[in-house]
Amino acid sequence: MDMSTVRMNNPVLQGFGFYASVLIVKMMAMSIITAVQRFRTKAFISPEDAAAFKGEVKLEDPDVERVRRAHLNDLENIPIFLVTGFLFILSDPDVVVALMFFRLYTLARLVHTFVYAVYVVRQPARAIAFGVGQLITLIMIIMIIVKFHQL
Repeated sequence: MDMSTVRMNNPVLQGFGFYASVLIVKMMAMSIITAVQRFRTKAFISPEDAAAFKGEVKLEDPDVERVRRAHLNDLENIPIFLVTGFLFILSDPDVVVALMFFRLYTLARLVHTFVYAVYVVRQPARAIAFGVGQLITLIMIIMIIVKFHQL
């Protein structure tokens, strides 16, 4: 590993920084989208919120739960990609390949959220978006293992 892989002028690191930031903001936005759904449906999780906003305590609202499941899916998958992406940078990948992986993964997660929680689209749209993200992460992991196994 060359120390230039962790320098700020490394285009792979710069690209990863950008796309990782987009994914982190997207995960943070899911909390806001959940709150919007709670207000839209007046389905609150705590009695004080229900009383304050003239709603009801409702733990199983389908619209709120759909957004929460999309958020949970992000929490289960994006951190794995973030760690994998950093290790991938350390493997000194080809710039074009690395940026393509980062872009496609980010796009896949945005599409996954859109078709799951914003504008519901029937399957296999969500499964394809999920699968693309999983496949990209797996390919990166394999490339990392191959690269570091050679050392």
